[in-house]
Amino acid sequence: MKSFWIKKSGDRAELELRDIPVPQPARGEMLVRVKATSINRGDMLARIKRHSAQGGRPAGIDGSGEVVDAGATAYRPGERVLFRAHGCFAEYALVDPALAARVPDNLSWEEAASVPAAFITAWEAVIQFGRLRAGEWLLLVGASSGVGVAAVQIAKHLGARVIGTSGSAKKLAALKALGLDVGIETRGSGFVDATLAATGGRGVDVAVNLAGGTAFPGCVRVAADFGRVIVVGYVDGVFNADIDLETVHGRRLQICGISNTPLTPAQRALAHDGFMRDVYPAIAEGKIKPVIDRVFSFDELPAAKAYVDTDQFLGKVVVRLP
Repeated sequence: MKSFWIKKSGDRAELELRDIPVPQPARGEMLVRVKATSINRGDMLARIKRHSAQGGRPAGIDGSGEVVDAGATAYRPGERVLFRAHGCFAEYALVDPALAARVPDNLSWEEAASVPAAFITAWEAVIQFGRLRAGEWLLLVGASSGVGVAAVQIAKHLGARVIGTSGSAKKLAALKALGLDVGIETRGSGFVDATLAATGGRGVDVAVNLAGGTAFPGCVRVAADFGRVIVVGYVDGVFNADIDLETVHGRRLQICGISNTPLTPAQRALAHDGFMRDVYPAIAEGKIKPVIDRVFSFDELPAAKAYVDTDQFLGKVVVRLP
């Protein structure tokens, strides 16, 4: 089968097409023919030490498809599923049923593929660790990413108020159509004054940093008493930042990072179950609709990655398999 692998070349990640055997499911796994997959920036960052692998590794961490071999699982051949798994940039993928869900009729293959990684990460940031409640303020630094857009939708579904930052006025206008309350056109930590003004000087209950080190000091600065600062990504390529210990201590802030890399299968399943409980019903009922920027063909996957690298997209970039 055709499979794209990711290799590190200096500080860059490059995709390489390989022809490998169709994987065979072990007990408790199922084999899925991939119909669509999505690009996730974290999977593409070769410069993150934990993501590098000697000789490359199978790329792609989520998708949608049709069950071919259900094995000893609760699924049946022919069922439509969305899932998180390793090596989804391929014609077939091995899937842990604990990380899969049946696709409702209202979602296309492409929409279903855009859900798993982005929405589960957003659930972790907003609900699991952010503990966001109705009426609270959420700041999303880099709100136009796949996780950012999903977080906007989840937060508005909860009844929270959302501030989002982006370097693009056009993207902010599109996010306001999704319910964004306050849009700030800026990069780095240039959002501090506008965020404090929007919240009457109080600050935000949850700040989700999807941008990186340039935005971290600002996230701490605008966090309210007992605020939660969540670090998700490094789009700016800055991995270090100063930290105001007096503010962290004085306001009793909680700071955490979200990465799928160190999680055990049981921990991944726990996040999946939380998402299924708190968010997936709204997607299945059409109350939350995945936002797709562009769809590429499978053979165009390197071009799709290059497009993501330009940072021109809003929401998810999806790849359709034949």
